Amino acid sequence: MTNHYDVVVVGGGHAGCEAASAAARAGARTALVTLRFDTIGVMSCNPAIGGLGKGHLVREIDAMDGLMGRVADAAGIQFRLLNRRKGPAVRGPRTQADRKLYRLAMQAAIGGQVNLDVVEGEVLDLEIEDGRVAAVLVSGDRRLACGAVVLTTGTFLRGLIHIGEKKIVAGRMNEQASHGLSATMARAGFKLGRLKTGTPPRLDGRTIDWASLESQAADEDPVPFSLMTDSIANPQIHCGITRTMPATHELIRLNLMRSAMYSGSIEGVGPRYCPSIEDKIVKFGDREGHQIFLEPEGSTTTPSIRTASRPRCRKTCSSIS
Repeated sequence: MTNHYDVVVVGGGHAGCEAASAAARAGARTALVTLRFDTIGVMSCNPAIGGLGKGHLVREIDAMDGLMGRVADAAGIQFRLLNRRKGPAVRGPRTQADRKLYRLAMQAAIGGQVNLDVVEGEVLDLEIEDGRVAAVLVSGDRRLACGAVVLTTGTFLRGLIHIGEKKIVAGRMNEQASHGLSATMARAGFKLGRLKTGTPPRLDGRTIDWASLESQAADEDPVPFSLMTDSIANPQIHCGITRTMPATHELIRLNLMRSAMYSGSIEGVGPRYCPSIEDKIVKFGDREGHQIFLEPEGSTTTPSIRTASRPRCRKTCSSIS
């Protein structure tokens, strides 16, 4: 079966949603190919939007009529404007998002976009004619003829998950990786590699002594991401802050080689501003403690009002469910 599109976008993550909606808004008949519609807008890692660097990026997306700012405003449950006491150039909007609300808001935006079809399935191959892509081949014997293709495959292309010493072939936990397109890219002469992402541990909020933790509230006057958002409707929540101890550091040092970053399973340079806890112990081992921020999965998770977000990416964060 063959369908014809002006633009085919492969991958339904943050970038894919923006690319597909932008093409459709411009008047192009667009297809967004993703494994499952109900995973569009799923926040894989810590469900936060913005920060000192990314906050500016979200504002730029909004200036071009993109989706992320409006969706974040609809899902945000702890808004904080970072560096509020400094000049406008270095302020960074950030919100901790409700994972469920963000997913539903993004799916509603994609589902309501004119000129945009969502095609569920795995991209198996690309038809290349005279040096350009002529069609996208999708599982189920489907062919999407097109004028242009945008690849936003993210972690799904040859996806590999590391959990300590264990490796799992997956695009995201409990979701299949994409392999057919990897072979296509290799045949076309592209050098393949992997980008490392990091996911914080999920903690059961019922196991935490919240009364012993420092609490941090959201801003009293939440600042939206989007210029089209008049006000923030969601109730805002508090966060919890604690610190590691020397005993924690010693336990991490004794188990460093069980970490994928230090066992050799992952090669490459780690991120500058969001180091893992083991990175902090290795690089800043002289410190007696490092801050830990307990952050929310959503406003209705357990416990619903004792969840957290923290504006500084340099700290170690944990999600609460």
